[in-house]
Amino acid sequence: MEILGKEAMKTIKRALMGVLASCGLLSAHAALAVGDSPGGPAVNEINFQPPVTKIAEELYHLHMMMLLLCTVIFVGVFGVMFYSIFKHRKSKGHKAANFHESTTVEIIWTIVPFVIVVLMALPATKTVVAMKDTSNADLTVKVTGYQWKWAYDYVKGPGEGINFFSTLTTPRTEVNGQAPITDTYLQEVDNPLVVPVGKKIRIITTANDVVHSWYVPAFGVKQDAIPGFVRDTWFKAEKTGTFRGFCTELCGKEHAFMPVVVTVLSDDDYAKWVDDQKKKMANANDDPNKTYSLAELMQRGGQVYKANCAVCHQPTGKGAGAFPALDGSKIVNGPIANHVSIVLNGKNAMPTWGKTLNDVEIASVITFERNSWGNHTGDILQPKQVADARNGKMPEGGDHLSGAAAPAAASGAAAASGAAASGPTASLGAARATLANRVGTNQPEAVAVRTAPAA
Repeated sequence: MEILGKEAMKTIKRALMGVLASCGLLSAHAALAVGDSPGGPAVNEINFQPPVTKIAEELYHLHMMMLLLCTVIFVGVFGVMFYSIFKHRKSKGHKAANFHESTTVEIIWTIVPFVIVVLMALPATKTVVAMKDTSNADLTVKVTGYQWKWAYDYVKGPGEGINFFSTLTTPRTEVNGQAPITDTYLQEVDNPLVVPVGKKIRIITTANDVVHSWYVPAFGVKQDAIPGFVRDTWFKAEKTGTFRGFCTELCGKEHAFMPVVVTVLSDDDYAKWVDDQKKKMANANDDPNKTYSLAELMQRGGQVYKANCAVCHQPTGKGAGAFPALDGSKIVNGPIANHVSIVLNGKNAMPTWGKTLNDVEIASVITFERNSWGNHTGDILQPKQVADARNGKMPEGGDHLSGAAAPAAASGAAAASGAAASGPTASLGAARATLANRVGTNQPEAVAVRTAPAA
């Protein structure tokens, strides 16, 4: 048994060494594959990211102070314990002392931990109170979590009225392992949150579907976004640059694909950005009463699809997992009313877009989907039809699946009538061809042919 025990220990030791070696190789490969993310995590980083706000700096100092304190306690307690075990071991002739209690010792080990806890709690409480003080903000931004993107609304301060979605832009070729990943893999977006440096920014969080969490390590900010509730936090960046975070609440299939990116600009650059954004919004104001051409709807629809739909249904329209393909889809090629209903109201894993997109965006993205990839319906949906659909009047037509059978039916009928002059047998064949094209129509002629005797 002793030999078996030694062999088992050797086997376990070899297995652990193999695991450690594998981990080392994987770490080295990862380090070579990607570098530090600008404004985000660094390769093999084991400590906090460099702070750029006072709160993040206080959190860093608290972390280091408590880590040092816990290390001193650990070394002190276990040092005394191991020293006592070694110095007073039985082989040296020591005998265990017999005693029941010591009031002095009990008082000491009650008071000392209490003092330590107070010393830890005082600075921590001060920092927590400061983290919750969102008063006197220079700029207020509402952050709404969606599966799987962020929406930013500038509700008060410079830039008031600006709003946009922030969506992951990492190519699917990188996600699927078809191309090398970059240093900003899964941490790049089309529209980052932009704020001025040295200003107090109040962040109001909520969510449209499930619980999310808005987190930027360099700011020391992490706040849950809960549907139906409003929470708030704040930060004041002391340096310009781009800083990266992510959603820290498991929120579904694409949880890893909704990063947080914040760009901090100087006052002058921020003022220019605000002017540019307002000009873009003015130029992009949608007119729901306008009749758009197919080309206009396709162009706008492509933008809407890329920003809102491609993350689930893929840029190629081939779908993934719980999200079906749109290329050749029965919904996309079927009655347009069904297509509009699903986009407006959602279904299963698909969110409700009726509350998020306006009439022009919905009309354009539906038109885009029905005329892209292998879908060539030629359908055009106007914003006015979307407005009517919101009020219960769905658009008609667009059923290209049932229409596909019409040419076959017409050719079958022509072949049947062309063969009628060939005699009784040919006449019966023509009748049977006609029957094949009328199945399900309950026409008397079809029933009569079924019972006709063979020639």
